[in-house]
Amino acid sequence: MIDNKPYSQACENNKSFILAHLKEAFSSATHVLEIGSGTGQHAVYFAPALPHLIWQTSDQAPYHAGINQWIDDFPSDNLRRPLLFKVAENVTLFDDFDAIFTANTAHIMQKEDVEIMMGLIANHLPKGGVFCQYGPFTDRGVFTSESNQQFHLHLLEQGYGGYRDINELIEWSQGLKLAQNICMPANNQLLIWRK
Repeated sequence: MIDNKPYSQACENNKSFILAHLKEAFSSATHVLEIGSGTGQHAVYFAPALPHLIWQTSDQAPYHAGINQWIDDFPSDNLRRPLLFKVAENVTLFDDFDAIFTANTAHIMQKEDVEIMMGLIANHLPKGGVFCQYGPFTDRGVFTSESNQQFHLHLLEQGYGGYRDINELIEWSQGLKLAQNICMPANNQLLIWRK
C-alpha cells in the first residue's frame, strides 16, 4: 500500500510496455471497457495517454474503493469510475464498447469463467472491435519459463484457475481472430484479438 491506496509493483513495471502497443491497437477505438481493473493503476496511466477514447474501469465490488482512490488522485476527463463486473452477470455491459482490455485476469479466474468471458467478448464486440489481453499463457501446454510453470502450480494450490492455453482461448472465442501474439517483459504476452 502507498498512501493507503492498493498498489501493485507489477503494474508499474509493465504499464509503459503495454501502453506502447495499446496506442496502435486502440487507435480507432472510442470506448474501452477494462475488465478487472484491480488496483486502478493501469487505468489512470492509460486513459490520459489515450485521450481520443473513453476508458471505463470495472471489477468486483471489493476493488471499487481502491480504484476510486487512484482516480481521485489521478483524474482524467476520459476516465470513468468502476462498474460492477462479474462473469456471467451484467452481460449487457459489453454492448456499449468497441474495445476491451484486461490484464492478469485469465490465470486468476476459474477455467469456466474464462471460457464465459471469452465467449461474451466474442459475441458482443462489434465488427472491427479489438480485445487486448495481457498476461502469462501457455502455448500447446508449453510454459514460457520454468518460473511461470512454478507460479502456475502455486496458483492451483491457492485455488485459482491457473494459466490458460492460447489454443483454449481461441476455441472459446469463435468470431474473434488472434491477430497478434506479442512477447512482453517478464515472460508475459499481449494477445490482440480482432472481430
